[in-house]
Amino acid sequence: MTPLLFTTLTAPGHSMTRAFSAALSSLKRPGRLALVCASVLLSACADFSGIAPMARALLPESLGLRAVPLPAAASPAPAGGASAAAASKENNFDQNWWRSFQDPRLDALVTQALENHPSLKAAQTRIARAQAVIEAQGANDKVQSLASLDATQQRFSAVGMYPPPLAGGVYQTANVQMNLTYEWDLFGKNRAALDAAIGASQAAIADAQQARLLLSTQVTRTYLAMVRLQAQRALQQQYLAQRVQANAIGKARKDAGLDSDYEFLSVTTSMAEIRQQIEALSEQIALSRNALAALSGKASLDLEVPDDAMAALRASPVQDSVPMDLLGRRPDIVAARWRVEAAGADMAYAKTLFYPNINLTAFVGLNSVGWGNITHAGSEQWGLGPALRLPVFETGRLRANLHGKSAELDGAIESYNALVLEAVRDVSEQLSSLQGIAKQQREQQLAQANAQALLQIAQQRFAAGLVIRSAVINAQSALVPHQRQAIELQGRALDVQAQLLRALGGGYGSTHTVGSASAASNTTP
Repeated sequence: MTPLLFTTLTAPGHSMTRAFSAALSSLKRPGRLALVCASVLLSACADFSGIAPMARALLPESLGLRAVPLPAAASPAPAGGASAAAASKENNFDQNWWRSFQDPRLDALVTQALENHPSLKAAQTRIARAQAVIEAQGANDKVQSLASLDATQQRFSAVGMYPPPLAGGVYQTANVQMNLTYEWDLFGKNRAALDAAIGASQAAIADAQQARLLLSTQVTRTYLAMVRLQAQRALQQQYLAQRVQANAIGKARKDAGLDSDYEFLSVTTSMAEIRQQIEALSEQIALSRNALAALSGKASLDLEVPDDAMAALRASPVQDSVPMDLLGRRPDIVAARWRVEAAGADMAYAKTLFYPNINLTAFVGLNSVGWGNITHAGSEQWGLGPALRLPVFETGRLRANLHGKSAELDGAIESYNALVLEAVRDVSEQLSSLQGIAKQQREQQLAQANAQALLQIAQQRFAAGLVIRSAVINAQSALVPHQRQAIELQGRALDVQAQLLRALGGGYGSTHTVGSASAASNTTP
């Protein structure tokens, strides 16, 4: 039977000699053997006192928010799979948030990007690696087995430990053996390592969801910018047609001697400026199409988008407040919280290294001199016994390792705190922008209504013969800047809406109920 190994480590206030003497004296008093053994074990444990993380996670109440628990650990699955969808639902991550704009072309573009973009596939590989670590750590709680088969021809030393006739002879040896090992997790070492692996895996899942959110946001914002540019170009083309008509009238008046060359050239110059603006807009539209093609994993974009696509877009109405508890479900914040959990488990694992390690080992097999004797009776061998290993003179190394894990936990907590503050600022900025744009739109609509009324008056006066055609054209030209401003404000509102959805982790709109509390005091990460 394998002997039980006792090793004693010097602890504060105890000498190694004193502990060993106490162990020997206990052999004379069998009734106290268990107590002394326990004392020896405790004295062997290295000291980790005075090492603790300094950082503290921000409390939800300190930000006027409501606490949101971490989602339950979910098994990773390939992108697009049923398990991945279930995990996202459990994490309250709205996978199809862009559908709130009610544009099937946008839906098709985002779907293609999520299916083909390499960044999401890379995120899935990180999840697979993290899952492999979980499987490896989970195996530590099971019985470990190793089978071996050895066949050797060797010369035995004539002056070694083997007696004649083996001494000095050449013989064949055979060994067939099964080794079994089981570790008692008395101090939670394996559990802590498994918790750390689970935390890292869940952080990888949340990172994949964050990559999905950022990619879908990039596609959405690029598409919204493109349809805004197309609407601006269509307006400029309409304006150019008006100026062409005005140019024809000006030429007729110049030919009739009613206008000078100055008036005619001023109209012609404005037409060149409008054509230049149309070409600049066309260039930006082409660049946007190229960007969408690259995001969709294609060489070119084969999707036709009409110039009036922007008019069909819908966005959620502007609210005075939104459910800020969605911040706690943002994929990046969920990932940061899981990293804090993993760092805490890593530190707990580092503490367990200060304690004894107790294993049960066993082996069974066949051993013989001469390969043909391996199956003969009497070749059997077996062994069974516990093994105890203690950290001897490793206090410095273990404390340094624990210091490092404590620093990593501090870093994870501070990163989480910074991310929460940034998320609150991000959401507040998007809400402020939406509300500001809504006020600008109200003033712009009033100014455009006045310009529209002036155009109607000019058309009525022209129909009555009170003014010439150029007066109507000038009124139409005066309306164009207001129309251009309306397109710009609508495009900004849609873009900020997409950024708000991104800032809230995709969770906002018809699928969530807006609370009555203020945006800064309703909920939490």
